[in-house]
Amino acid sequence: MLKRISLFVLTNLAVVLLVSVVSKVLFATGVIDPAMLGGYGPLLVISALMGFGGSIFSLLISKWVAKWTTGAKVIETPRNATEAWLLETVRQQAQRAGIGMPEVAVFDSPEPNAFATGPTKNNALVAVSTGLLNRMERSEVEAVLGHEVSHVANGDMVTLTLIQGVLNTFVFFLARVIGGIVDSVLRRDEERSGPGIGYWVTVIACEIGLGLLASIIVMWFSRYREYRADAGGAALAGRDRMISALRRLGSAEESELPKSLAAFGIRGGRIMSLLSSHPPIAERIQRLQQAPAEARPLSGAPGSPRWSA
Repeated sequence: MLKRISLFVLTNLAVVLLVSVVSKVLFATGVIDPAMLGGYGPLLVISALMGFGGSIFSLLISKWVAKWTTGAKVIETPRNATEAWLLETVRQQAQRAGIGMPEVAVFDSPEPNAFATGPTKNNALVAVSTGLLNRMERSEVEAVLGHEVSHVANGDMVTLTLIQGVLNTFVFFLARVIGGIVDSVLRRDEERSGPGIGYWVTVIACEIGLGLLASIIVMWFSRYREYRADAGGAALAGRDRMISALRRLGSAEESELPKSLAAFGIRGGRIMSLLSSHPPIAERIQRLQQAPAEARPLSGAPGSPRWSA
């Protein structure tokens, strides 16, 4: 569940960085003359094209990037009972959620993890780690699958793309506006022949600083969406199963550091919590416990034995 937002944000940052470098080259070589823009209006249009272009491109290639970076293997034809169960469970949940059948994949990782991505509700990918299959009960895996299917049904990736596009636009735009102001102050008595070094240094610094603020907003949105996906997972697989899955994930997180070092863990600080893509497990469980009882599970019985691929 941690990889979906991270993969998209990192891909988007890489694309935006590439676009930014290209734009700097075009300005520096005179292919695009800042004076030709004629004001902030054209700059805003160019910023929007680059900002939304980066996020939309990231969305379109999200499935490919996810498969490539995680090594996820799509289940074309089930090789065993585990893969057959995964396909059937996702198929049933997708039907109940009103979306097309996603691709189902497994990737090799010792940590319990899962993610969903894709450009549309009917062209998505749901992937789980081998660690999730090995360390969780079947009923808990069913809840995790419901959580990821809910992300797809809620259109979270598309909404995230729009938010990221708006933020990219203003980062690109404001960085250049501030860069122009600083450049004007530094070169007040000089004849102008294009942006100076002060402009480019300011633009780069502003893109880093404003990009960090934009990431905080994106991560806030991601944390908000996790609560909704938890509720969707509870509706598709059962509330008790969703809570049990979250508790299992919480135990896995707690075991990553010795107790003597837990207070120094990177996930525990207030500053890092602003950049976290997921709310604390305890808060997610509390919200589910306070919500009305959801639909009954799709299949299987609580407490079924653990299983592996």
